[in-house]
Amino acid sequence: MEKEESFVDTIKTIIYAILIAVVIRSLWFEPFKIPSGSMYPTLYVGDYLFVSKYTYGYSKHSFPFSLPLFEGRIWYDEPQRGDVVVFKNPRDNSTDYIKRVIGLPGDKIKLENGRLFINGKMLERKNEEEFVIRSRFGSAERYRKYVEVLPEGKEHFILEVSDQEDNDNFEEVTVPEGMFFMMGDNRDRSDDSRVNVGFVPEENLVGKARFLFFSHNDKDAWYMPWTWPKKIRWSRLFNGIE
Repeated sequence: MEKEESFVDTIKTIIYAILIAVVIRSLWFEPFKIPSGSMYPTLYVGDYLFVSKYTYGYSKHSFPFSLPLFEGRIWYDEPQRGDVVVFKNPRDNSTDYIKRVIGLPGDKIKLENGRLFINGKMLERKNEEEFVIRSRFGSAERYRKYVEVLPEGKEHFILEVSDQEDNDNFEEVTVPEGMFFMMGDNRDRSDDSRVNVGFVPEENLVGKARFLFFSHNDKDAWYMPWTWPKKIRWSRLFNGIE
């Protein structure tokens, strides 16, 4: 009898733990891993970060498997330009993307030769040092690094291979009501609102990227555990995301 009660208590504990984890993940914070280089130099491949779910309110995409518990968004607070945001790709409403909010509802967005225009005004762009990204095979891709200044004065880093790449020219569009225009900071290596993503509905917002809790370089072999400590990017741990 005691063994049966002990087994039941264990099952209850597991169920409670799962429920608590689901509530925290749905309502407060959710961890994400950066799988691609579209947000260099802000976010590196192998960065792990926490996203705050409450910042923009809640939609069905706040919950595991995008459970359709309700339509639209509740307790909604609109993102600010420059926020780094996780959202569901509107092409399939399931794949998580992370980009920077560039265009708010009603904004006019265009690019000419790599320069970004918001509501007819070209954004200031200040030169920084060269930025190099190395592949797992050791080859180097060199970028021009800039500080881009948004209309409200917020600054962030961007990368450009050059100002004559495929997506460096984009005819002016007006962001529809309830939509956002997203761009990666690695401007010539990002699938974003200029390419396949298109405008992102407010319902698809998952949360705001807040801070890194872990980061590692996964270029070395996983079966060489003695190299693991060297792979951790200690200087990036617990950095806020701007």
